[in-house]
Amino acid sequence: MSNIEQRSIDPATQEVLKKAKEENIKTAWDRLEAQEPQCGFGKLGVCCTVCDMGPCRIDPFQEGAQAGVCGANADTISARNLARKIAVGASAHSDHGRDVAHTLHLASTGHAHDYGILDPVKLKILAEEFGIDINRTNEQIAQELSKKLLEEFGRQHGELVFSKRAPKKRKAIWKKLGITPRGIDREVVELLHTTTIGVDNDYKNIINNGMRCALSDGWGGSMIATDVQDIILGSPQPVRGKVNLGVLKEDCVNIVVHGHEPVLSEMAVKASRDPELIKLAKAKGAEGINLAGICCTANEVLMRHGIPVAGNFLQQELAIITGAVEVMMVDVQCIMPALQEVAACFHTQLVTTNPKARFPGVVHVEFEPEKAYEVAKEIIRFGIENFPNRKKERVNIPAQEMDLVAGFTKETVFQILGGKYRATYKPLNEAIISGRLRGLAGVVGCNNPKQTHDYFHVTLVKELIKNDILVLQTGCSAIACAKQGLLIPEAAKTYAGRGLQEICEAVGIPPVLHLGSCVDNSRILTAASHIIEEGGLGDDLSDIPAAGCAPEWMSEKAITIGFYFVASGVYTVFGASPFATLGSKNLTDYLTRGLADIVGGRFEFCDDPFKMAKLMIEHIDKKRQALNLKPVSY
Repeated sequence: MSNIEQRSIDPATQEVLKKAKEENIKTAWDRLEAQEPQCGFGKLGVCCTVCDMGPCRIDPFQEGAQAGVCGANADTISARNLARKIAVGASAHSDHGRDVAHTLHLASTGHAHDYGILDPVKLKILAEEFGIDINRTNEQIAQELSKKLLEEFGRQHGELVFSKRAPKKRKAIWKKLGITPRGIDREVVELLHTTTIGVDNDYKNIINNGMRCALSDGWGGSMIATDVQDIILGSPQPVRGKVNLGVLKEDCVNIVVHGHEPVLSEMAVKASRDPELIKLAKAKGAEGINLAGICCTANEVLMRHGIPVAGNFLQQELAIITGAVEVMMVDVQCIMPALQEVAACFHTQLVTTNPKARFPGVVHVEFEPEKAYEVAKEIIRFGIENFPNRKKERVNIPAQEMDLVAGFTKETVFQILGGKYRATYKPLNEAIISGRLRGLAGVVGCNNPKQTHDYFHVTLVKELIKNDILVLQTGCSAIACAKQGLLIPEAAKTYAGRGLQEICEAVGIPPVLHLGSCVDNSRILTAASHIIEEGGLGDDLSDIPAAGCAPEWMSEKAITIGFYFVASGVYTVFGASPFATLGSKNLTDYLTRGLADIVGGRFEFCDDPFKMAKLMIEHIDKKRQALNLKPVSY
């Protein structure tokens, strides 16, 4: 790990890591190195801390204690630990969805004047799904819709409304297994309850309950977040932007937004263009205000406004180490506690905005939807006032930046493929049926310093598009591939197989489509459902020649996403390391084989991007054969 080239394939990241080493500033890679060797029992998932008779640990490779004090064996302990991770991941994305639904309610009742109904068409489509009369004002519709959406979190009876979007066969599978998602909060609480001492001891039942919880996120909380953000912030449209640390500007006040909730960062975009603040920035010696993003907040402002992306998860510290960031404003999720220490090495002001995510000793400016624009202006003013404190001799902004196209949704794909007045997925289905397109792949997820930064994402995606597989991406994975030039239409000619290349050139799309932030994985679910509805590719999501992958995952949210894709029938490959289940052979076998017979999807664990691609291609080809489709044309 001491070799910088082994830490990341991105030249900008390597350049700033060298600067960090020279200045003795520790980053995630250094902290990982200091942790080695990591706890073997923790890696195997056989360390139990759910009661105070422990902690108990089981060594599956040697004789000795094969059960905890309570009698829980490796299967139960591993399943409990995994289920708790699913619950945490589901709570993170679903809590995000709740906050967005609450903002819609405030906007519709006149208490959040900075937000409005920017996509009234989508508002009415959602309202009809909930049985709401749409022959009223947008505000009246939104008020009733927001109440019904908030009720989905505490629903006590029946199933989540959005679960009805799934194909008929998929819903029947869920019903038979008893895993149709109900109230979102109920699923999280019930799953956590089953993992407490003396409750559920059947590892299969624990995992089945885990799938229901994950589904409540994928077809509930995350889907609510995505759709409501489109309503109040505007549905994304394809837009060009730029990515990598080179988007930071030496002559401007650099404000970096980082986190996952776009309701505040949306106002930051607006405030960064405020004439009064621009005038103040120039009075302080800057040419203007430059807003850039990190992580999923970056994806949100990128796909709606073309705001540049400074980097993904493992570049958050590096953005500060460039010495050119005046303010990094953060909300929730994927925010390293180390940012406080790194920022203290520079003039950078770290500002927290959410009461759920505070740092001791760090400036906190509470975000309130009722005065969102005022809050955003206050934070940007901090940055402007901080600009004269920048030490020019310590500024080192890498030159690397790359163009990309972002902002694809299930609606825009409809229109791109079928035209504005004949929006349809038929051309996509026909391309797969005819063999011009082998299939589809969703490549998503985080970065992990255990692996060479970005290498797994980029290598895997290049292999997939070379084999005529259209790739859909979200989150940090999309940022990784964007930095390597894979998210521009011109990439098809360089990297794509002949069939995919022809399709991309015909409609002017990249071979890798940016679908947004990690909550926007729900767009992939609904798009897949539309593919089934279009016909010709089976009658369930498990029939489609498609596969999913999280090559560099690190977060509990990624585990939850993986589970709701598997429970929806999708073959899903995880890189880095398994979910700490190797200590239980039975549980590992259930995840990687047994689930296929139950829900039609299953997990695969692999730590080689070329092998990942091979596994995914083989799966896609098997699905093609099962549908009696023509061989791939090229």
